[in-house]
Amino acid sequence: MESTYTVQQLAKLAGVSVRTLHHYDQLGLLKPSERTTAGYRLYGESELLRLQQIMFYKELDLSLERIGDILDDPGFEVLQALESHKQALEERRERLSILLETINKTILKLKGGPVMLTNEELYEGFPKGQTYREEAIAKWGRETVEGGENKLRKLSKAELNRLKGEFDNIRTELGALMHLDVADRRVQKVIHRHFELIMQFWGKDGCDPSMLEAYKGLAKLYVDDERYTQTADGKNDPAYAAFISKAMVWYADHVGK
Repeated sequence: MESTYTVQQLAKLAGVSVRTLHHYDQLGLLKPSERTTAGYRLYGESELLRLQQIMFYKELDLSLERIGDILDDPGFEVLQALESHKQALEERRERLSILLETINKTILKLKGGPVMLTNEELYEGFPKGQTYREEAIAKWGRETVEGGENKLRKLSKAELNRLKGEFDNIRTELGALMHLDVADRRVQKVIHRHFELIMQFWGKDGCDPSMLEAYKGLAKLYVDDERYTQTADGKNDPAYAAFISKAMVWYADHVGK
């Protein structure tokens, strides 16, 4: 037996007022499936689906008259309508997400907070700044790079500098461990931190195993491109480059195994 709902039950279920359902009934937009002998409205499953469609179309700012015309069209199909609603709502969600981000930036600025970081600030201290960014896009894809940039822009400049400072700490710690085998637990503990930092710069949360091959590709750059292991004063350190590269490859080949 099909379930039925009173007007109060349907109103609570759908999050609308009883007055709204009465109005829809008066307009002929949503008629109850039956009425009790006492005159109370009862709604069935088909009315629930029709009300869902009404609410979807209202979200798209259609008038009640236009919604009625659409739903009463002999060619109307619920599944096709749902597919259309899904696409329209996804597009609206994307627009709203952009608007919310803009509003948050404006609020932050008006409160005297830090202005969103520019590309130049994001890549300050990296080899050749914008060139580094272009090369990163070529190697790892625009989506990966821009995803990382968008996450980094949520940091203040001080927070970003602290993050970059971690790379200097790692260089110092690894430099003191170069007498050990790259598989040594102490070396790999530092490399694990290095991988986590790289994931942050690539816009990933935590240690993403799917990025291990890309991490190995980065390891190759440490020995192929001297800019990646230059010291703060611009000097090259091929011994350190070889050590961290080998340690990164070992990590990528053995982590989680």
